[in-house]
Amino acid sequence: MANKKIGIITSGGDAPGMNAAVRSVVRTGIYSGFDIVGFKRGFKGLLDGEYQNMTVRSVSGTINLGGTILHTGRCPEMKTSIGLNKAVKIIKEMEFEGLVIIGGDGSLAAGNALSKHGIKVISIPASIDNDVFGTDETIGYDTALNTAVEAIDKIRDTANSHDRVFVVEIMGREHGFLTLSVGIASGVELIVVPEVKLDRNALYNELRQGFMNGKTSLIIAFAEGCGNSGEFGNDIAKNTGLDVRVSNLGYIQRGGTPTARTRILASIFGAHAVKLLKDGKSNLLVGITDGKISYTPVEVAINSEKTFDIETYNILRKLSI
Repeated sequence: MANKKIGIITSGGDAPGMNAAVRSVVRTGIYSGFDIVGFKRGFKGLLDGEYQNMTVRSVSGTINLGGTILHTGRCPEMKTSIGLNKAVKIIKEMEFEGLVIIGGDGSLAAGNALSKHGIKVISIPASIDNDVFGTDETIGYDTALNTAVEAIDKIRDTANSHDRVFVVEIMGREHGFLTLSVGIASGVELIVVPEVKLDRNALYNELRQGFMNGKTSLIIAFAEGCGNSGEFGNDIAKNTGLDVRVSNLGYIQRGGTPTARTRILASIFGAHAVKLLKDGKSNLLVGITDGKISYTPVEVAINSEKTFDIETYNILRKLSI
């Protein structure tokens, strides 16, 4: 009798640690008696029939690699009834026991849609933005945090040398979770995030006062969801007379070797995803809450919004005096 099959997809934006999660699903799945099939380039690979049978050896030497060996991408077709129905048909014809989807909010939404058509899906949150409800931390977040902090440490050297204000743009789309953590870990003076309304005039006064009080440089962490960082920097220079430079860290935050914490989290999430499918569970998000592995219905995760930590934001403001 043939083994039951589990499909695995890495979808949406890449995040360091995706490979560690893939490795965990593959090896835990094989250990549990499943055959594992990896779809290439996200849901597009599913729709195009681009896949490979995964073995224990196919994930050797991948835990330390950034990106995803399965590749990834956006798939607008999955948002249409035609694309969704095609995906359901393929999954049922290939007789999968279930599907493990590794990605962010968009991937969760696609998995939720599949589950409504009778497909068993377990989701693993992977996003440097750390904006997925149902988990305190996503795969890739810790790595992106460390990458950004290291970059700001270097930027501060040149800021100090030239008595400048630096605006450093941090990834995060509509949210400032990563920016807040980067800010407090790197000791920036200010952060600008979508969750906190910015008083521009108060900001200009604070910057001028800072230099009057003896500051020789100042760094502002600016969440990309707040708009154009270049225009923001120009406005500061125009309204304060200070020497301002803007640095967009960009995609270096998405790549690189995953940190030990990211690898551990990804490995544990992958193992739990397989266990849930083995137990016949479906449409759950594997996460970590208060230091313990948690399971959240995907329906709840995609219809809820993660809360911004205003208390930590206020701590950062106190530390920046």
